[in-house]
Amino acid sequence: MAALLLEIEPGDEVIMPSFTFASTANAFVLRGGVPVFVDIRPDTLNIDEMKIENAITSRTKAIVAVHYAGVPCEMDSIVEIAERHRVVVIEDAAQALMSTYRGRPAGALGEMAAVSFHETKNVTSGEGGALLLNGSAWIERALVLRDKGTNRSRFFRGLVDKYSWVDLGSSYGLSELNAAFLFAQLEHASELTADRLRTWELYHEGLEGLEERGLLRRPEIPVEIQHNAHLYYVLLESLDDRTTVIEELSRRDIHAVFHYVPLHSSGAGRKFGRPDGDLRHTEALSDKALRLPLWNHMPESDAVRVVEELAAVLTSRVAA
Repeated sequence: MAALLLEIEPGDEVIMPSFTFASTANAFVLRGGVPVFVDIRPDTLNIDEMKIENAITSRTKAIVAVHYAGVPCEMDSIVEIAERHRVVVIEDAAQALMSTYRGRPAGALGEMAAVSFHETKNVTSGEGGALLLNGSAWIERALVLRDKGTNRSRFFRGLVDKYSWVDLGSSYGLSELNAAFLFAQLEHASELTADRLRTWELYHEGLEGLEERGLLRRPEIPVEIQHNAHLYYVLLESLDDRTTVIEELSRRDIHAVFHYVPLHSSGAGRKFGRPDGDLRHTEALSDKALRLPLWNHMPESDAVRVVEELAAVLTSRVAA
């Protein structure tokens, strides 16, 4: 919907990190847009705001700020760059519901934001999401796009005597069952977030010793950020280390996974997009990131066991 509202046309460019899920790029590629991939910061794994300006051209229409792991990007800098170049900032806040940046909620920092309610998210309807609009200029057309390209919302509000097909659109609304399932969780979103933060802190404290020994690196959270504990990841020494650790943890009935294959190195990424500059951090860190299990109401004993088993695996590798 954001790509439709921006009226992305063939050849228009959209700046985004390569370290993200394919949906971030697909939205614009489907309209003929060209994803321009820039590197990520080594501390947060978010888009490097210092690399954005160099990627802007006369064809740039938007900057997509992906809030990885529920940690918002350096939004003040990104918005300032966008305003100077008159391009739109879209937040990919898929993972960031209930996170804040300098006291402001993620999703309210750019002109548009996409939130996900996929089954892997903190608050879920199984599938689906939301488009957040931070300006009245987009609202009327967004209502039409959401409702199959018709002006039915105007009909329901008594503004027209009948509704008809007036624009592009699709069935973007949730079913009533999905919406009901979601609504119950939204009512308790603060409690769910607090519960996940408890598990996140258990991991963070429990893994401090392994970081001090140089066996892994824990997430870094900027002081101006309050994250939502969407996920907990560690960075290992190499791709070989990560592969071995995943296999060893699986033998111990612990499901740990890697995250994104960088889009710029994928087949579709090479076909539809292009990298801007050196993406060394994207390439290096994507090989090292390991996601640990984390879910709503995860028992403390499970988190402690994950820490203990990960420590045992890493220590045995050092000893070998």
